[in-house]
Amino acid sequence: MRVALIKLAERTCAIRSVKEDEERRRQIGQEVFDVYAPLAHRLGIGHLKWELEDLSFRYTYAESYRKIARLLDGKRLERDRFIAKVTEELTEVLRRAGLQFKIVGRAKHIYSIWRKMQRKGIGFSQVYDIRAVRILVPEIKDCYATLGLVHSLWRNIPNEFDDYIANPKENGYRSLHTAVVGPEGKALEVQIRTENMDNEAELGVCAHWRYKGSDAESGLASTYEEKIAWLRQVLDWHEETGDARGVAEQFSFSVAQDRVYAFTPDGDVVNLAYGATPLDFAYHVHTEIGHRCRGAKVNGSIVPLTYQLQTGERVEILTSGEARPRRDWLQPGLGYLKTSRARAKVQYWFKSQAREDNIDSGRHLLEKEFKRLALTSVDYQRIARKLQLNTVEDMFAAVGAGDLTSAQVLNVAQGLLNRAPERHVRLHAVLGNSHRNHVAVRGVGNLHTHMAGCCKPLPGDAIVGYVTKARGVSVHRADCAKLVKLQESVSVRVVEIEWGESAEDNYEVDVAIEAYDRQGLLRDITSLFANARINVLTINTQTNKQTHFATMRLRVEVPDLGSLSKILQRIDRLKNVVSVARVSD
Repeated sequence: MRVALIKLAERTCAIRSVKEDEERRRQIGQEVFDVYAPLAHRLGIGHLKWELEDLSFRYTYAESYRKIARLLDGKRLERDRFIAKVTEELTEVLRRAGLQFKIVGRAKHIYSIWRKMQRKGIGFSQVYDIRAVRILVPEIKDCYATLGLVHSLWRNIPNEFDDYIANPKENGYRSLHTAVVGPEGKALEVQIRTENMDNEAELGVCAHWRYKGSDAESGLASTYEEKIAWLRQVLDWHEETGDARGVAEQFSFSVAQDRVYAFTPDGDVVNLAYGATPLDFAYHVHTEIGHRCRGAKVNGSIVPLTYQLQTGERVEILTSGEARPRRDWLQPGLGYLKTSRARAKVQYWFKSQAREDNIDSGRHLLEKEFKRLALTSVDYQRIARKLQLNTVEDMFAAVGAGDLTSAQVLNVAQGLLNRAPERHVRLHAVLGNSHRNHVAVRGVGNLHTHMAGCCKPLPGDAIVGYVTKARGVSVHRADCAKLVKLQESVSVRVVEIEWGESAEDNYEVDVAIEAYDRQGLLRDITSLFANARINVLTINTQTNKQTHFATMRLRVEVPDLGSLSKILQRIDRLKNVVSVARVSD
């Protein structure tokens, strides 16, 4: 267990000392942000957590950090004067009540302010705990007595009271938090806790060595054991699966303040990350139950495996006799698994299967995905090299085993297709009345471009330009049938073009869907587009009344191939849908 604490200390020293090299600052800042600040939080080491969060936030989101820092500096003298006045009034009230106490002003750290602004969608002026004091008292009963005195002195703000003594946080943090309208009508946060709680909150596991013997009855001993048990669990899971990439995600889910507490049929409580699904529940109960899961009931009703569990629900997992996970479970866009620990167990199962089976499965998955996106000229060898794999078969095996997802391969393929030539001229092409696109054309300057209506290219497609007589350069996909005919007749008009670095707008694309018709099918499809914030321009539906077979053609606007891939995957999972693909004319 010492290794984790030593590494935490080492990374703290590293981020304190890295100042000159901007790239190294960003790299260390992101690493601390993803792994070590959450680790400090989970172990309850508050003073390290706050410092690591602020430093990593400063290096990774410099502009947001400076903006909040300037706002705080502008109010520093006013805030110091206000805290002094609050301390004076509190001291008088608490002394009259005969309480022993210590009052300290508390500076809200910058990342915490920014996170609250983002989470609640509020401005800086609406963050109530920028002005805050902390009251330390000897015993728990004194905490509640002090709370009563504070509320009798100032009016409390509704919905801004938290009792973390009766209901400690996941990492064992205990305190009373309340927000009140203090002197001069200004919002003030008051934290009330015992000195032992304060030491535990600031120093976490380290502080607990001092209090373990005397505070066993107060719950600190069990909190300490839970923290160490959690750390052992993470390390054991990492050693078992060998998945280093999921460690940061595991920390992120484990330290999330929002948790879901679901029940097994026997009434046992299962503690899960917010957004967890029945599959996450199954793998949490037992790995074999997860492998054999085929369905789930929540409160007695059948639900899809992508259903997001809520606190208090009773979950029953329906299993088959054979352990057979599905590779679809590993696709992030489909929403089957939220926790990296459950995902790692599925990946580990596929790793243990025969290599030939993984190669066949991986090849099938990638060919299906590229065909769905109408990508016909894909160089698998270049993609494999970019992924630092020796052969195409190694890439197929990695996809089949779950080490790679089809989305990751697609991103690499798109990056290779997006690679611009060494020398090019960037053009700002006006599309219609409102769209702008960046296309690089070799050796040609200041020409208007437009997307060809016949093949509707997207960023990531291999593209070729055709110089028209009146509309500048028409951008076609390299495998467009119309372009092939043009190349045969007037090849001198064909020019080499590439996507520029700033292709950020939406592009029109046609999607074909085949399905057995049912009530609500069109509603379900359009809802998926709406939830993904993808605009549907036109819909054309034809249904054979005898066979009840429906063919749909939709024209939609998407930003890139990755977004198109995710929405097509979700449509493909809808009930009665037979096939869905991008249309290539």
